[in-house]
Amino acid sequence: MENTKKLKLVQRVEFLKNIARDKKVLHLGCTNYPFTNEAMERDMLLHFQLAEIASELYGFDYDQRGIDILESKGVKNLYRCDLEKLDEIGVDETFDVIIAGEMIEHLNNPGLFINGIKRFMNTDTNLVITTINAYCGMRFVHYFLRGYGGHNEPVHPDHVAYYSFSTLTLLLKRSKLEVKDFLFYDLGEDHKKHSKWYFDLINYASVKFTPQLADGLIAVCGLERDS
Repeated sequence: MENTKKLKLVQRVEFLKNIARDKKVLHLGCTNYPFTNEAMERDMLLHFQLAEIASELYGFDYDQRGIDILESKGVKNLYRCDLEKLDEIGVDETFDVIIAGEMIEHLNNPGLFINGIKRFMNTDTNLVITTINAYCGMRFVHYFLRGYGGHNEPVHPDHVAYYSFSTLTLLLKRSKLEVKDFLFYDLGEDHKKHSKWYFDLINYASVKFTPQLADGLIAVCGLERDS
């Protein structure tokens, strides 16, 4: 893994599009349900953006309603599955890039997911995991100002975990994956269009101080090679 002291700050969507360009891609949590329609209306649905640049694209998601919406738009290669039970899905493929975007924080048993995803990996596959940053400066300030004793936490209602550089790296190491690169991603330009100006200002000040206070984390990893 590269020296993490470099603290690279990137734009999440642009990074994912660059790593997926002209590749055979598996996108996990591809529907973004229940926000599928909203994301499409705002031109923010990542699966559509990946479809424009990947040579081949598959999508796995647990929410059948989200899959139905995408299929109604002509999207192919969609499969309903439990990401903690990937051995049950009838797909026998490996991929150049697997994108697990903003979904590991939803899982009760992330180790089951990571062990299950290995069947879709070969020695050259990049598994890209993105997730919110446990030490995001903007969320700390938001929670401090509007937390109301813990009852107004700025967190998605379906999230069950926070990850940091240390916890995500350890999880991957225990799962016998090699971390090739670790980055921090900024609050996306698409999200800034719809957020309050003062949160944008707090975010700007946070990442200006240090990228480790950024919105989220990106781990690029592969199968652990024999020494």
